[in-house]
Amino acid sequence: MEVKKVLVSGGTKGIGGAIVTKLLDEGYSVIATTRDKTKANILEHENLTVENLDLSSKDSVSEFQEKVESFKPSILINNAGVTKDNLFLRMSENDWTEVIETNLNGTYRLTKIFLKDMIKNKWGRIINIGSVSGLMGNPGQTNYASSKAALEGFTRSLAKEIGSRNITVNLVSPGFINTDMTSGLTIEKLESQIPLGRMGNPSDVASLVAFLASEGAGYITGQTLVVDGGLFMQ
Repeated sequence: MEVKKVLVSGGTKGIGGAIVTKLLDEGYSVIATTRDKTKANILEHENLTVENLDLSSKDSVSEFQEKVESFKPSILINNAGVTKDNLFLRMSENDWTEVIETNLNGTYRLTKIFLKDMIKNKWGRIINIGSVSGLMGNPGQTNYASSKAALEGFTRSLAKEIGSRNITVNLVSPGFINTDMTSGLTIEKLESQIPLGRMGNPSDVASLVAFLASEGAGYITGQTLVVDGGLFMQ
C-alpha cells in the first residue's frame, strides 16, 4: 500500500505539532515547516522532514518550492499562523499586513504550489486551520479574525471548483486550545464561557484533522468544523 504524503505548515509546535505526531502515528510521510529550524523543537522520526518556510515571504516560498518539488503531497494542511493583537486604532499597518500575509496569502501560496498534482492524480485533501475568532470576532484581533474569516470563503469556493476532481477542502476552526498562542490568557475566565468547562488540547484538533485526511472523510467538503467545547454554536 502506498504511503500517503502530507505537508503541514507550522508543524513543529502547538496544534501543528500535534497534527504531525498524529499523522506519523497513522503511517503517513510528513513534511513539516517552521520559520527557523534552529529554534524549533523537532520530533525525530524516519518519516518526518522539517523545512524552513516563511509564508509571508515570496522568496522563502520559492526557495521552499524548489526543495520539496519531488515530494508532491496528496494532503495539504494549511496550519501556519501568526497573531499581532492590538485594538484597531492602535494597530500598525505592518501588524495588519504580516498577519494577512501569513494566515491568508500563505494559504493561497502553498495551495497554489501543490494543487496541480492533486488534480493530476484525481485525489487530494486540503485542510485549512481557521479559528473561532474568524466566526465570532474578538476584540483586539481585527487582523487575525479577518484572516481566518477569509479562509472560510476560500475553503468553500475552492471546494466547489475542485470537487469534481475528487479533492476535498475543509476548514477546521479551533477555539481556545492550550498552546503558546493562548499562554497569556486567563484560563479560569475562559473556561467559564465554555460549555464543556475546559480549554482544548492540540490533540483534540489533530484527531479531527486526521479524520478529514482519511478515505473515510471523502464525502465531506466545503465545511467549517468547529473544535471549541461548545463556545461558538451556530
